[in-house]
Order: sequence, then structure tokens, then C-alpha cells
Amino acid sequence: MQTINIHEAKTHLSRLVEQAANGEPFVIAKAGKPLVKVVPLSASTGKAKRLGFLVGEISVPDDFDRMGAKEIEQLFGGDA
Repeated sequence: MQTINIHEAKTHLSRLVEQAANGEPFVIAKAGKPLVKVVPLSASTGKAKRLGFLVGEISVPDDFDRMGAKEIEQLFGGDA
């Protein structure tokens, strides 16, 4: 991966952004110390979410959307 100092990045920003957008990420450094990595937005930057990791561990009751309805009704004066 290409490392570029800040001054050069400012001078050639349009060209560098175009390269990154085409799948060639680069690092911007200051005094030789890497500061940021420039990657295209379509690039994955984190871990994928694990869907279904609790399958078989928990269950949702069929009446989930009605649980506590009587208590809630009483709290809001539903005695009538």
C-alpha cells in the first residue's frame, strides 16, 4: 500500500482520491508516521454482523406483542 506525506496528498488530492475510488487505497503520513488510511466507500472497514448467533438459545412467545396488556391498560385507567 502506498504511503504519501500530507504535503504531497494536498498537491495531488484529486488523483489520489480517484486511485482510492478505483480500489487502490493509500495511507497519509506526517513526518513519516502513518495517520489515516484512505479507502473507497464500498470497501469493508469492519467485521460483518453475525446474524442468528442466538438461534436455539432464546425463544419469543407467540403473544409477545400482547404481553402485559392487562397491566398496561390498568395503569392508564382502563378499568371502565
